[in-house]
Amino acid sequence: MDDSTPAMTPDATRDADRTTREPVVVVDHVNKHFGDLHVLKDINLTVGKGDVVVVLGPSGSGKSTLCRTINRLETFESGQILIDGQPLPEEGKALAQLRADVGMVFQSFNLFAHKTILQNVTLGPIKARGQNKAAAEKRALELLERVGVAQQKDKYPAQLSGGQQQRVAIARSLAMDPKVMLFDEPTSALDPEMINEVLDVMTSLAKSGMTMIVVTHEMGFARRAADRVVFMADGEIVEQNTPEEFFTNAQSSRAKDFLSKILTH
Repeated sequence: MDDSTPAMTPDATRDADRTTREPVVVVDHVNKHFGDLHVLKDINLTVGKGDVVVVLGPSGSGKSTLCRTINRLETFESGQILIDGQPLPEEGKALAQLRADVGMVFQSFNLFAHKTILQNVTLGPIKARGQNKAAAEKRALELLERVGVAQQKDKYPAQLSGGQQQRVAIARSLAMDPKVMLFDEPTSALDPEMINEVLDVMTSLAKSGMTMIVVTHEMGFARRAADRVVFMADGEIVEQNTPEEFFTNAQSSRAKDFLSKILTH
């Protein structure tokens, strides 16, 4: 090797690695309206296997709508979205399969109140994946241990704190062995002291190689765990960059304005 070849910086190495990653999610010229409101304007985004992409932006910028179109909780008028090279199905069994492959964690926990924590986590694998009960329970206990709530397995959701319920919701999504995990502001409904326990689980997931798209206002998580920050405003992707570059050297006036408000409060 020529000694004069310049060494790649860590960011450059990571960028080069990302370009070789197999695409898991491809959003291609997607447009979405709510009535007269154009909420997603010609969105293009590619997320590779193992990428952790954090989507930031002011309220009403289209972040959550984008997240929800990726597993077809919202429809869109034009463009296409591919998951593992396959277009999003319209309905029926194929859509159910997609929802199994694309895990989603919401602001609210959406756990079944009348089922125990263990039952909440095993329901999907048994019903949608056809796993037998013993195998589903074994895997569920491993996942509950991973997110730190295994000792709560026989309790009901109402007996757990908000942070514990959100960690169960994460375990429930993981039990389906998803190809990608979507998080739509997963800590926004939590008390401040519970936020870090959920972010710690998400950071661990990111480090394990899970493909993740995370809509959040948690700047510390974005700095710590993201491969890439995508900044949205007025239904458009305004810029995207590494966390280091975005937070220290934002290019657009919209991003600079957003950061000046959010980082000084």
